[in-house]
Amino acid sequence: MTSQKQDRDPNGINYHIQADFEDVFAESDGTQSFDCVWQTSEQCYSCSKNCCYNFLAVFCGLCAAFLWGFQFACVAFEHVWCLTPAIKIFVINCSALQKCAGNIIGCILAPLCETCGLMFSNISIQHSGTKG
Repeated sequence: MTSQKQDRDPNGINYHIQADFEDVFAESDGTQSFDCVWQTSEQCYSCSKNCCYNFLAVFCGLCAAFLWGFQFACVAFEHVWCLTPAIKIFVINCSALQKCAGNIIGCILAPLCETCGLMFSNISIQHSGTKG
């Protein structure tokens, strides 16, 4: 029975930290070590990386998961119970202010602009003289 590796990053969130041996080390065709050195180096790299990661995951991962879970819960609470209602109140108040401002503009500023437009529309400019 073969076991398949579970894809624990299906959305590719941490693709940038891919660090397999082939992603870090490469020898050109002109400069190569003995095959046994290369293969042993790959095994040492993979073993030390995996052991260290698993050690850190066991001793720190659970605490980190708890802290990040707590942090995201606080952010969710802040948005649900504080920010979203505050934004809704702001939008409602802006709607009322928009109506007031629209009425002020429509009643006061629009007639003034229309009057100025009519006054200045009757101005005509005539050029006289020659270019010199």
